[in-house]
Amino acid sequence: MTTVSPTPDTTPVAPPPTAPHIVTAQTTPPASMRLRELAFGAACAAAVRAAARLGVADALDETPASAAELALVVDAEPAPLRRLLRALCCYGIFSETADGKFVHTEMSRLLREDDPNSLKYISLWCTEPWTWEVWPRLDDAVRSGTSVFPETFGKGFFEYLHQDAGESAQVFNRAMTTSSVQSAQDVADLLDLTGVSSVADIGGGQGHVLASLLEKHPSVHGTLLDLPGVVARADARLRDGGRLADRVRIVPGDCREDIPFQVDLYIIKNILEWDDESTRRTLRNVVAAARPGARVVIIENLVDDTPSMRFTTAMDLLLLLNVGGAKHTRESLVGRMSDAGLRVGEIHPVNAYLHAFECVVP
Repeated sequence: MTTVSPTPDTTPVAPPPTAPHIVTAQTTPPASMRLRELAFGAACAAAVRAAARLGVADALDETPASAAELALVVDAEPAPLRRLLRALCCYGIFSETADGKFVHTEMSRLLREDDPNSLKYISLWCTEPWTWEVWPRLDDAVRSGTSVFPETFGKGFFEYLHQDAGESAQVFNRAMTTSSVQSAQDVADLLDLTGVSSVADIGGGQGHVLASLLEKHPSVHGTLLDLPGVVARADARLRDGGRLADRVRIVPGDCREDIPFQVDLYIIKNILEWDDESTRRTLRNVVAAARPGARVVIIENLVDDTPSMRFTTAMDLLLLLNVGGAKHTRESLVGRMSDAGLRVGEIHPVNAYLHAFECVVP
């Protein structure tokens, strides 16, 4: 039986339709696009603020949700809320799924109030109404080298905050408390208290750093020094009836005026940024009060720390605007400490934003 091979089909086959050419975005946007985005930076800050005030991150749990579903929870209109979320997704704050729902990202979770590392109140503090009044006058502050706040609002920053902007003052307190609580354990984990029996937190706010140290070191006694209205709200662990109260003395006072005690270790955290004169007086008061050989640990943000420079340089400019202060470089802070008579030793990173300067009173 002969097998006949089939005749090949030579009928022309039409080519598949040509797909439309899609131009993909460059990995690195051109300079013109980057500058446009930076010039519109207020839109990003405002979007973060709006999300925090609406409570969008708190409303979104682990289940993807549409803008309409979230709008019901946060009492907003679905279409504008979707536009807000779309803008935030561009910066990695929330993410949108293929079917148009929204899910959390690492950054959006930080806007939740119940997140242990929450930045909700820090985000609100950096975008409070008064900030939108002073940022446009940055050129005036650069020309004069001084705060524009008194001229803009008719009074100093803290007077305005507590007399005219009660809600903003509450946000400030929540933001500072959140920040202090989060960094307190980092400080406690970093510091070696071998040979230390007494420690003082100078200008220590509500005493979160001090409380963390005392909890970690049961044989150490502590002193908290800050303004009367501040220490009145001290950490509950330190106040009468608190579990650390028997090892703590709370001293109302101003470290720029006097430090009326001697301890083995003085801690100064984030208070040397208001103005040079305050910094010099505080450091000199520590040296005058301390016994020879006492340790002084100064903890600050630095504007020349590469990983956190976008944040710290922005805070540096805001300090110029509101109180005429400045964040330090390593060199400027070491210079202030040396001028006060401290012998500066090692510098250690505390976390992504803070450095600890180990010093000794000669």
